[in-house]
Amino acid sequence: MNLRKLAAAAVLALSGTMLAATPAYAANLAGNPGFEDGLTGWTCPGTTSGATTVSSPVHGGSKALQATPVGNDTARCQQTVSVKPSSTYTLSGWVRGGYVFLGVTGTGTTDQSTWTSSPAAYSQLTRTFTTGASTNSVTIYVNSWYGQGAYQADDIVLDGPPPHGIPARPIIQKVTNTPSSATLDWTDSEWATSYNVYRDGVKAVTTTTSNYTDVGQPAGPHVYEVTAVNAAGESGKSDPVTVIFGNDTPQVPAAPTGLTGTGSVTTATLKWNASEGATSYNVYRDNAKVGSATTTTYAESPQPGSHDYQVTAVNSVGESARSATVSVTVGNDTPPPPGTPTGLAATVNGGTVTLSWNPGSGSVTGYNVYRGNTKVGTTTTRSFSETLPAGTYAYRVSAFNPVGESSKSGEVSVTVGDSPPPRNKVLVGYLHASFANGSGYVRMADVPKEWNFINLSFGEPTSVTSGDIRFVRCPVAECPSVESDADFIAAIKAKQAQGKKVLISIGGQNGQVQLTTTAARDKFVESVSAIIDKYGLDGLDVDFEGHSLYLNAGDTNLASPTTPVVVNLISALKTLKAKYGANFVLTMAPETFFVQLGYQFYGPGASGSADPRAGSYLPVIHALRNDLTLLHVQDYNSGPITGLDNQYHTMGNADFHVAMTDMLLAGFPIAGNPNNVFPALRPEQVAIGLPAAQYAGNGYTSVAEVQKAFDCLSKGTNCGSYKPKGVYRGLRGLMTWSINWDKYNNFEFSRNHRAYLDALS
Repeated sequence: MNLRKLAAAAVLALSGTMLAATPAYAANLAGNPGFEDGLTGWTCPGTTSGATTVSSPVHGGSKALQATPVGNDTARCQQTVSVKPSSTYTLSGWVRGGYVFLGVTGTGTTDQSTWTSSPAAYSQLTRTFTTGASTNSVTIYVNSWYGQGAYQADDIVLDGPPPHGIPARPIIQKVTNTPSSATLDWTDSEWATSYNVYRDGVKAVTTTTSNYTDVGQPAGPHVYEVTAVNAAGESGKSDPVTVIFGNDTPQVPAAPTGLTGTGSVTTATLKWNASEGATSYNVYRDNAKVGSATTTTYAESPQPGSHDYQVTAVNSVGESARSATVSVTVGNDTPPPPGTPTGLAATVNGGTVTLSWNPGSGSVTGYNVYRGNTKVGTTTTRSFSETLPAGTYAYRVSAFNPVGESSKSGEVSVTVGDSPPPRNKVLVGYLHASFANGSGYVRMADVPKEWNFINLSFGEPTSVTSGDIRFVRCPVAECPSVESDADFIAAIKAKQAQGKKVLISIGGQNGQVQLTTTAARDKFVESVSAIIDKYGLDGLDVDFEGHSLYLNAGDTNLASPTTPVVVNLISALKTLKAKYGANFVLTMAPETFFVQLGYQFYGPGASGSADPRAGSYLPVIHALRNDLTLLHVQDYNSGPITGLDNQYHTMGNADFHVAMTDMLLAGFPIAGNPNNVFPALRPEQVAIGLPAAQYAGNGYTSVAEVQKAFDCLSKGTNCGSYKPKGVYRGLRGLMTWSINWDKYNNFEFSRNHRAYLDALS
């Protein structure tokens, strides 16, 4: 929920004495860890980040890495390192800048990452991980976040057992040359992390691939050798090969490779790989030349039917042999209209009806919306809203493209009543029940009357994967005024008699919970039930942070997740709901990284290189949406997030809260996939999450800006540059970290916002 050691850290900083940790370089497996050799050994795959080395600011030595995120490029730099299977390693590094991430992928177990924001000074990040039984290498990386400025990284350390011994020497298998270049291909050496290429006895280059092209050497013979390298050392040199540069006799280019073809109703389109030395290409259809091109693409409109195509490469010397043949069919029958939309659903908020649906098959240009037999709208998205007087209405939807319109979907009926007054607005606050956090202890009996939901912070696991949750009340040494269990329970009952809801909040910053097994799931249900029963609580708040939730590769379907930590959590929460019945209160407090970031990224992505935690709360929220009392995403401690307007929004102002809340109440396609949509939640299920004071968390928002955001969302007035998709009169209220920090800040949050919400109600 927040940095629990914030106050303690502030005291240390004021004391003026800081101890800097020294990296354990004796065991360091990372190459060029301090970037003293520039970017040697590191790859920075982004094309716009301008990764380089700088001489200031540095943490150690004379150089450090510097890179700047641009657009969708997070300025990642990475290195593949040989490791030993089934072994424990510690990754650490010193970073500086806004939102800098350090992590490792390819571990064979659970990949790890961590981040910090340290704009003025270097901070050390550390993560420990274990390699899988078949893992022989991992990729370590450092990167920033979208919309941030330049970051620096230095002294990257990977400590742990060394990998296997020195790799075997490579064997050069193939040499090809032109008048000005030589290309070497050699065998892969097991356990090698890179290769050194020697020219005439001097190391010319280090590469991580098993091939290298050398260009522009002086005319005459040159001798090449290759060695394999890993953390244990360098192999012996391969047998030498001699290549002669300076043969200026032009050659006929090689035949093109990679020829592919696609056909449409009227057109055949060809693509192929470039041939070195070619100045143009000839295209053959059914063994007859039909055209030429100076690029590696060609399109034409032949007679309908199936045609065989080949391509040759041409230069001043002559024409190459023909490429492989590809068959392309042109003139298929006219495509049909799109399929009928499915899954039509409707929600009513006041007088506003909102429809959503799933697409049918085929190509879709747009959708027609029918109320009764009358078309009332056309849209290119899969949602539609309109405001109507009281009454009962029936809707159907069809899809259309240039060919025609599908049949209408199944019917959905809705009833619009006279607009009811909004439900009473609520304030949700977290009570430090197990620690003080520098803000002072607040007895349960002394919690101010303004709060409707009181979340006891925190229940934490005995270990990350045990599922065994324990709630240990604040010790007298840390909280001298702590009451007895009997007084604590009596105060809970008194609050409940006043209509308050008291919940146990599980997780927080330090309480990482991973339900990786069904045994852990069952222990979670058992231990949480014991806490609820002992203290007579109303329900559960799920505040999983850090690495508690993530998505495995290939787990992309919102409605059918497969990752065990997600599946088991859903099962556990449904079991608790069933056990305690309809009055059981279930709330969730995820960070924006786990929810709204899902609009752009979901899990590790197709390439497996993204953070697997991105959007990982979404399948849990979706599965529990009919049981969920409140979702209050933490609109703080967040990096910039893209809203439904496809613009980045930064925390601390009204627009950020409007944009983040609108995503929950309008719904959004996950990772841009229109066939995998997170549907809108009901407004009464949503509250806005905020820090109670500037020292309670990054992203503090003034009282005026918070109320400006609530006006915009619930009344459609006082909006800034971001305009929400609808007016959400039922928006439920506000959540804050925390009741203790609010008291420390003279009750600014609770008293101002209680009066404001009561006026709305």
